[in-house]
Amino acid sequence: MNNPIIMHVNYVEQGQTILEMCQKAVAWGYDGIEFRRSRRADEDPVKYLDEIACARDKTGLKQVLFGAPGPNLMAADVDVRKKEVEACIAFFRLAAKRFKLTVCNTMTGSLVTGGVPYLEFDRHGSMVATPDQWQWAVEGFQAIGDVATALGVRLAFETHNCYLHDLAKASRELVDRINRPSVGINLDYGNIVLHPQGGTLDDAIKICGDRIYYVHLKNILRIPGQKYGNFIVCGLADGVINNRSFLHQLQGLKFDGPISIEAPREGDREWYAQEDLRYLKAMMGR
Repeated sequence: MNNPIIMHVNYVEQGQTILEMCQKAVAWGYDGIEFRRSRRADEDPVKYLDEIACARDKTGLKQVLFGAPGPNLMAADVDVRKKEVEACIAFFRLAAKRFKLTVCNTMTGSLVTGGVPYLEFDRHGSMVATPDQWQWAVEGFQAIGDVATALGVRLAFETHNCYLHDLAKASRELVDRINRPSVGINLDYGNIVLHPQGGTLDDAIKICGDRIYYVHLKNILRIPGQKYGNFIVCGLADGVINNRSFLHQLQGLKFDGPISIEAPREGDREWYAQEDLRYLKAMMGR
């Protein structure tokens, strides 16, 4: 497999500068980095993008992608949703002037039930979404998707708990309703497996199928006897997800998009970045 290998920025968010992030990614053997669309509310997007572009030029980083946060389309206020869509479009217009964007990760805004613990994933997200919330997400990403098509960029909803697009079936339904060729799915089975109604990896791949535009890989260990919070995030090779099978099935689909690995765990993430990359390259025959 020759898919671009992307390092999620959370491997290097322990005080590293953007230049250091790019230097390390290139030195370790990654093709690119998935940066956040914004790091804080008061950050100037122009300065942020220019800093990344400068670091890209200095280091020879091949690909730049962007991810969360996505526009908050779960807000009941129509003016808030309009501003969120406009801000998202403005960002991608700015980014497309600086980078040859391929696929970017995105979301529709968190969907959490008040008073319910966050880890009770089957009581949030698509399980509680109203018809209005579905429609808000569809309308917003039809507008964003039209701009993405014009810019030559694909957007991919990360399958992520506590969002409308938490499970494979909900994500596929959302993409089908939006009905824009630029809008697909980022299949992150490492999130789906945490959901009590998550389903199997095989089923997730079949459901998402040709709308898989991007992939996140990670892994977990199970803690027996618990319904919620029954997991510990671990190395890519060490958990319950058979990432060898995942890659084999992607190859069968002729998936040629980027594959990103991430480290949502504490400790020496720079070491994890190198360790996980060695495993992934071995599985890809590289």
